[in-house]
Amino acid sequence: MSVSTDDIPKIITINSRDIEDRSLFPDGFFDFYEVLSYRNAAQILSASCKEEFRELTNALMSFSILPDDIIVGGGNKSRIAKGVEALFHPLGWRETRVTADLLINRITYIDPSKRGNKAPHEIQQYKIDSFVDGHKIDFVKKRVAFDMEWNSKDQTFDRDLYALRSFYDCNIISAGVLLTRSAELIPAFNELQRRSVKEMSKGKFGASTTWMGKLTYRIEAGRGGGCPILALGIRPSLIKNFEKWKDENPVIRAGDSISASEISSEAEDDSED
Repeated sequence: MSVSTDDIPKIITINSRDIEDRSLFPDGFFDFYEVLSYRNAAQILSASCKEEFRELTNALMSFSILPDDIIVGGGNKSRIAKGVEALFHPLGWRETRVTADLLINRITYIDPSKRGNKAPHEIQQYKIDSFVDGHKIDFVKKRVAFDMEWNSKDQTFDRDLYALRSFYDCNIISAGVLLTRSAELIPAFNELQRRSVKEMSKGKFGASTTWMGKLTYRIEAGRGGGCPILALGIRPSLIKNFEKWKDENPVIRAGDSISASEISSEAEDDSED
């Protein structure tokens, strides 16, 4: 027996990504950052958290990266991470963690013949310790949370999204902002690899590290829960004096180039940095 295609329900793809609205951002912001807003994050930030959003976007407009900042790395904390701290700490953005215990009231009605609020009953209380124990967020001010991932493992995004979700579910924040690397940086990284005296480790910038595509597919899969999230990707324009640096540093090695297909893959990888 054949089945008419009319009987097969249509599958409708849903997505929490918002329509782009550049009017909410400073002039030129999109030249330096790839911007994707989810669950009305940009609108919420610009309307309900005006001062913090203006402060955050203006600070990011003043941010820049030198070629040597990328090449040198920095162990547990890169020059780039320190540069972000130098921008936000003086403005009062602070590392924050949220924890909570869950108190449960079990109410047992003793007399089944009586109902209502005055019916005899007994209450037993239970507690679950650390029911909410979100990871720390590096920069929080009032109702806005902001974090950056430069060259961590891509699984770090799961931790960040869980933290934002916990803060939001506890009504501590109205929205979160995550900053990472746009895939548009790939050609620049390949140029740095070919021209730098110190050879860069591909493991720090390869497929299993933090790129915009590794973040957005997690957001779209719902890993941030209902938290409105603004995802920002650093574009090559943010690298200061890059053309001058290339003129002063000729190609000295063939290098093992990073490809866009590597970092856009949705497959998660357990490789080390």
